[in-house]
Amino acid sequence: MAIVCSGSVAVDHIMVFRGRFKDVILPDKIHVLNVAFHVPELRRSFGGTAANIAFNLRLLGEAPLILATVGADFDTYAQWLDRHGVRRDLVRELPGEVTAGAYITTDLDDNQIIGFHPGAMDRAHEVRVDEVTEPVEMAIVSPNGKRAMLEHARALKAAGVPTVVDPGQGLFQLSGEELAEMLSGADTYVVNDYEWSLTLEKTGLTEAEIRGRVGTLIVTLGERGSRLWIGDRCVEVPAVPAAQVVDPTGCGDAFRAGYLFGRRRALAPEVCARVGNLLGSLLVEREGTQSLTLAPGELAARYVRAFGKAL
Repeated sequence: MAIVCSGSVAVDHIMVFRGRFKDVILPDKIHVLNVAFHVPELRRSFGGTAANIAFNLRLLGEAPLILATVGADFDTYAQWLDRHGVRRDLVRELPGEVTAGAYITTDLDDNQIIGFHPGAMDRAHEVRVDEVTEPVEMAIVSPNGKRAMLEHARALKAAGVPTVVDPGQGLFQLSGEELAEMLSGADTYVVNDYEWSLTLEKTGLTEAEIRGRVGTLIVTLGERGSRLWIGDRCVEVPAVPAAQVVDPTGCGDAFRAGYLFGRRRALAPEVCARVGNLLGSLLVEREGTQSLTLAPGELAARYVRAFGKAL
């Protein structure tokens, strides 16, 4: 039984600004913004939401299936996925296109400014859900080309697949009506606190109306953990403090992988979110979005250490 990960596959170019954006971006000069950041550190790493989630699910012993499009420059990335046992049966290479690229500048407060070139991702709808030839137990629709997000969410829900809807950075592409359609009938709707405010603004729906349209609503709160609504019940799930904060990039994707891992095992949503918070905390201690390693039994041991109870 597959977990389908629909979303972007991208190459991340991560630059670290050894200062704080708030010290160089003047609020009263935003309308004439002209700022250059000195970024002595530059890393190129494999990323993209679907690939990050799938990588971490594979680390947890799952066999996720990525649904995505990439460019003719995908060879090295393909070899990386193969080495780590991540399936790419439905990762389609498009001649004449380049793989999507994220250009990320991070400051010392872990704020990020991101430029994203979609490349082949804008044609992600060309890989269709009905091309999956095996039973699908769970799915996530994460940031992708607009048409792909809408069509994949629609097809998965119509097929009765429990679907996590995670529009993330792709939320800005969607109209209020499109976003309302995407989240309606979702097993889980997950956004960060900024995206949650934008969801309310775009859809014009109230919190109660959105809660009535989804199985579980999750708002991630960074270092403050996450907040869940399961029906009318609200649960605060604490964060797991990181030993050190090295790189926040990809921590949200690690959370989603941990959450899907729990849902696959029919654990309570708050337990799934605890696993997600733990995985995100472990990743923030490392550089790169696909850099986490876990020894056998390590996840369960760390869960006990973090939450005082067995997984």
